[in-house]
Amino acid sequence: MARVVFLGGLGRSGTTLVERLLGELPGVRALGEVVHLWQRDVRDDERCGCGSRFSGCAFWRRVGQEAFGGWHTVDVDRVHALRDAVERTRHIPRLATAAEAPDEVHEYARFYARVYAAAATVSGAEVVVDSSKHSALAHVLRWAGDIDLRVVHVVRDARGVAYSWTKRVARPETDGADEMTRYSPGRSAMLWNAHNAAFGLLAKRGVAVHRVRYEELLASPRSELLKIGDFAGLRLLPSDLDFLGDGYADLGVGHSAAGNPMRFTVGRLQLRRDDAWVTSLPAKQRRLVGAVCAPMLRAYGYPLLKEETR
Repeated sequence: MARVVFLGGLGRSGTTLVERLLGELPGVRALGEVVHLWQRDVRDDERCGCGSRFSGCAFWRRVGQEAFGGWHTVDVDRVHALRDAVERTRHIPRLATAAEAPDEVHEYARFYARVYAAAATVSGAEVVVDSSKHSALAHVLRWAGDIDLRVVHVVRDARGVAYSWTKRVARPETDGADEMTRYSPGRSAMLWNAHNAAFGLLAKRGVAVHRVRYEELLASPRSELLKIGDFAGLRLLPSDLDFLGDGYADLGVGHSAAGNPMRFTVGRLQLRRDDAWVTSLPAKQRRLVGAVCAPMLRAYGYPLLKEETR
């Protein structure tokens, strides 16, 4: 049974950073956003975190052979059809309350379980990390009987997330041909509420969930990583975190299948909080996001301005 750490939360909350740091720990293999593997990698042959095309990456070739007898045997259209049928935010109430999931949920979850098990076998890792983030996928995976699912819920101040979603970010794996999705602050605020609430609901359904705040991770990366390691069942020694220095992390080459451009970073990565939203997000938008997200911001321990509570 594969032990899977699923990184959840709304995009731009720091999940890729958590993934990269976890990937440096012994006994861990970070896989990137497996939810996008079927289209971006199996079908479109985009670049792995190691820089090679997916089809040219020895690690992923071995995973495909182990899991499916080769990626060419995977019916990507079927995976997409199952995704559309069961892995949508609107399906979460049904997934969370059903006494038994439909056959389509189990079939969809098995595609992921086979990837996780194969990646663990090929890499020899105790734990594989999926940074897919999607709350609906996490609710699907709780029905997979052949994985040990542990969810790390990554939270960031909604106003910082909203500002990040407004920025233009190129997708290096497309060689400059595409950009990451952008959302308006109002739209990202609604998504922030929905996705974070969904992970709270997952915990109420008996799934192991550990919450990490982006800001606390940057303030104390060693202690936060040790907590995640304990949650994942890893027996870490202080020396296992020697890749962390004073305000930086030294990263090796990874095999992230999809995700934020940070997955291509090799070498020294500065660990500093991105609080540009405090001055760069217009006050009107900052107040809007703060007001929409006020109850959950309070619950997560984030300070509010007076105008955001009206």
